[in-house]
Amino acid sequence: MGFLLFIAGMGGLLYGIDVGIIAGALPYLESTASVAWHLSAQQLGFIVAAVLLGSVLSSLFAGALADLIGRRWAMVLSGVLFTLSIPLIALADGYLPLLLGRLLQGVSGGLIGVIVPLYLAECLHARQRGRGAALFQLLLTIGLVAAAVIGLMQAHAVETATAAAQHLAEAERTAAVFAAKDHAWRSIFWWCLTPGLVFTIGALLLAESPRWLARRGRVEEARTALLRTRPADEAQAELHEIQQALAPSATATTPATEATAPAADPLLSRRYLLPFLLACLILALNQATGINSVLAYVVNILNQAGLPGTTANAGDVVLKVLNALMTVVAVILVDRKGRKFLLMLGTGGIVTALVAAGLLFRGAESGQHDVRPALQARIQSDSLSLQLDAATLQSLGSTSTTPQQLTVAYSYGPFTNVQTRRSDDPALPLLHMSREDTVQADSVIGAFFRKLHLNPFADPAEGMTAPLHIERADLAAVPSTTHGWQVAAAMCLFVAGFAVGPGVCVWLALSELMPTRIRSNGMSIALLINQFVSTMIAATFLPTVGQYGYATMFFWWAGATLLYFLTATFLLPETKGKTLEEIEAHFAR
Repeated sequence: MGFLLFIAGMGGLLYGIDVGIIAGALPYLESTASVAWHLSAQQLGFIVAAVLLGSVLSSLFAGALADLIGRRWAMVLSGVLFTLSIPLIALADGYLPLLLGRLLQGVSGGLIGVIVPLYLAECLHARQRGRGAALFQLLLTIGLVAAAVIGLMQAHAVETATAAAQHLAEAERTAAVFAAKDHAWRSIFWWCLTPGLVFTIGALLLAESPRWLARRGRVEEARTALLRTRPADEAQAELHEIQQALAPSATATTPATEATAPAADPLLSRRYLLPFLLACLILALNQATGINSVLAYVVNILNQAGLPGTTANAGDVVLKVLNALMTVVAVILVDRKGRKFLLMLGTGGIVTALVAAGLLFRGAESGQHDVRPALQARIQSDSLSLQLDAATLQSLGSTSTTPQQLTVAYSYGPFTNVQTRRSDDPALPLLHMSREDTVQADSVIGAFFRKLHLNPFADPAEGMTAPLHIERADLAAVPSTTHGWQVAAAMCLFVAGFAVGPGVCVWLALSELMPTRIRSNGMSIALLINQFVSTMIAATFLPTVGQYGYATMFFWWAGATLLYFLTATFLLPETKGKTLEEIEAHFAR
């Protein structure tokens, strides 16, 4: 039993690492890969969102895969995919292998998120299932903490290397800092190899689900699997129940009674449609709070707010630890206070935190100085290169002695990009804008849609002839450390509110609201909507904050979360202590 729970917990750990590992690696990936491989902000956004996209794709067929090859082998496959993704990412020498590795991580995470809880439910005794599900959720949050700690360790290594390179000549110092950052993000991913191997090997040693074995007619193997976690008498009794449940229902040919009559209601009846739409709305709004993007980009957010590298990484660790602790609090309170109360409490805290963070960034961004005309005048042959050194700052009209930050949004026709440089970066990386780095090559998918006279993708032919246009160029002082700590406090309130409310309650609301007749298909659709919203937010985060600022992003999330609060207050019924039939009857009335 202990080994089963340990391996299942390792699955939760991998799922948490899948989501959280990019936060510590992204700042170093952005400052090295964007220079070495000329990655655009959109491509960096895709690298972050690839895990979510992979999770969407795999969650669609995870259940069918588990039925086809068994729960144990599906878990092994998810572990193998995660393990293979690590060297693919850590040894990447370009955009495509990096994107593919992140996509594999997402596919693995989607499989783990469906199959491990399914395996636990089918293997554990009824009195132990709650403990198993709680352990999976808790280890998921601990996985986020582990990812943050790994990022913090590498941040210390980068700062040490930067300090050691201060006595070198400028070119050598730049190369040394670049090499330290490149090594940092690759090492962050290498650290994840060990838990992947442990989960994969451990899954091989687990017994198959007794219920899956019984469905395949392998009764003796099912009995053996039950005996690994139960006394002989309990194993025999449970096996008998499983066989009875799998046998053709004796009531299948019985005329419908009054109790079973509602099953004949049309699928568009109020009994089914209202709870289905409510569940879909709740799951969409759960991601519209911005939680996954905050966890993924928290180091970037705190850096932009004014905290230095190591401090921002330490803040990442604090947020992940807080997330784990508040998840424990939510598990304790959810059956005492109820789902509705915790959702209202959590979303209210999130709105407060997001409005506060938005106002803080609005104050910092209001001091930006428009330098777009000066940069547009520097363009030569539809390209521009500059380094944010003292001479460049002076030419842009800055006379301040404090560190400055330049954010530039530019385009070649329909292709856009955003870059940010800070004058206090020891490496002082070159800000280079060129057609080759911005206009992406045509794809088979894009060409196909254009043949159908549909245009969801930009046409590279337009980008190859369009001139370089500076859409936005703002120069401002790097915010103070005090400002950074204020934003960090708002992020702590955000994470605490999410963990104590939506983080736990959303999954209970999903399973409890769906009527029996539509539960499996309804949950699949609602989960797909949840993953789609999360993927879109992650993919557009960097371009949006580059073009419109962090304040705009936080205010948008606050508006969505306010709608979430109103939904929980006025539309969501309290489901604590009610049977599923009582909840279904509520919507029928």
